[in-house]
Amino acid sequence: MAPVPDRSSTTVAAAAGRKPQDLVFVLLDRFTMMSFAGAIEPFRIANRMAGQTLYRWRLAGEGGGEAACSNGSRVLLDIGLEPLGRDEIVIVCGGIDVQKATTRPLVGWLRREARKGLIVAGLCTAAHALAKAGLLDGKRATIHWENQDGFLEDFPEIELTRSVFVIDGNRMTTAGGTASIDLALTLIAQTHGQDLANAVADQLIYSSIRTDQDTQRLSIPTRIGVRHPKLSQVIQVMEKNLEDPISPATLARDVGMSTRQLERLFRRYLNRSPKRYYMELRLSKARNLLMQTDMSVINVALACGFASPSHFSKCYRAHYDTTPYRERGSRGGRLEA
Repeated sequence: MAPVPDRSSTTVAAAAGRKPQDLVFVLLDRFTMMSFAGAIEPFRIANRMAGQTLYRWRLAGEGGGEAACSNGSRVLLDIGLEPLGRDEIVIVCGGIDVQKATTRPLVGWLRREARKGLIVAGLCTAAHALAKAGLLDGKRATIHWENQDGFLEDFPEIELTRSVFVIDGNRMTTAGGTASIDLALTLIAQTHGQDLANAVADQLIYSSIRTDQDTQRLSIPTRIGVRHPKLSQVIQVMEKNLEDPISPATLARDVGMSTRQLERLFRRYLNRSPKRYYMELRLSKARNLLMQTDMSVINVALACGFASPSHFSKCYRAHYDTTPYRERGSRGGRLEA
């Protein structure tokens, strides 16, 4: 264990007379452990590095007792969905099948507590729960990239970003995974100074603290393993136009290439045609919508650029070896972030 640093820093000294910040982690059914641990551990380490209790927390959940994690672990809870004090920060931790975990009692509780003016955060997929309760109305927000398609269909009025985390007034959301660490370190820096946040990051072997300006996914060149600028540009246009696909001829023309050149480029770097790659992007979005929303199969087909359900079903089956209807029937295995 690393030694505790010198306590003489001005930020730590300034905190000596400050009341500890109370946090309430609300663990939804089958929450993601990574996001929860990434949020709570920086606060624990901040206490240790400061040599005093800067943060206190309780674990809450519907019904009290214990909460089940998506990896099969179970966590003992301190309280159920009880009334909180006006100075507490609520941090909701989501995971698998957040739609099912967003129950009527949870939504009602979130609305009641939010009316007190509390800061409320949603980690991982929990942005869905906050949105369902109306807590993100008029706010910017983020959610894991894999869940963005479903979120946009359910809450089109919310301004969704691809940032690793978003702080908008008294609402905070993260993209899941290690983004919780970035949010926690940012909150520590805001209250107790950047020096303490950096010290906590060092303890976590976390070499680069991301900001709300950083995006979730790797760049297209990194993701596909090639650095051809025109190929990256075409793929970016494809990803932004899944509902109304653009023809390969138009895509090629817009980057100053012939259709044949574009075909060769895709074959060389991705071993598939532009048309095939575009189809795979659309089918991936379709699968996300089937697993994450209650949209009808027909509406999913239309949202992914298929003119008819029969054509959609044929393409889906060829790619995933199952039909959209059977996929919908297996939604107990919904994707998690």
